[in-house]
Amino acid sequence: MAEQLLTDTTALRRSPLAHLAQQMRERTVTGERGVALREIPFLTMVGIRVAPGTPAAEAVAAAAGMPLPAGHGQVSGAAEATAILWIGPDEFLLVGPEGVGPAEIGPTGSDLREAGADDAGTAAGLARALGTEPGQAVDLSANRTTLELSGPSARAVLEKSCHLDLHPRSFAVGTAVATTLGPVQVLLWRTAELTWRIMPRSSFAEYTARWLLDAMTEFSAPEVP
Repeated sequence: MAEQLLTDTTALRRSPLAHLAQQMRERTVTGERGVALREIPFLTMVGIRVAPGTPAAEAVAAAAGMPLPAGHGQVSGAAEATAILWIGPDEFLLVGPEGVGPAEIGPTGSDLREAGADDAGTAAGLARALGTEPGQAVDLSANRTTLELSGPSARAVLEKSCHLDLHPRSFAVGTAVATTLGPVQVLLWRTAELTWRIMPRSSFAEYTARWLLDAMTEFSAPEVP
């Protein structure tokens, strides 16, 4: 009998918080004080290093089909599709759906879509777009996982352990920054009025999830006058 080789290992993957999925569902709070926590695993993440205003930056923007964000807290694109987050003066993070490659990311006509024959992933497509220009595009998909905190009490939960001003006047929808949640360094992204994405490194994912679950506990009971 011919030996069969396993070429698709997708079914064998296990996200950093798979073992907490049921607990997160059970701890969901509904109603006026509602708050819910879930993991969005296996998002594509590509770390980009280019100097803004250079041919390298222009090449990356053209390949991704969207401009690079111009400053602190800014995001290009959309959370439900593909977005680029500003991380530092010459550092950005492209975040897209699971498994996207050059043929699936960016609007029709972008360089990545035209490069559909290359299925090596967005990092390879962006690196190819850079050519000989100074810059870097690295696949960081396994570096972080993504938690989504949503509901009327989501901001109150975050405010227990994040020192930033999260009021809408200071932290509008579409803002993303690097900060700390308790002792953990995370990326915090407000994707909707009552929805936030928290992106810790995978090794800190369980700590972060349990920290948030604990912070959610009080909202399951009526508010004390």
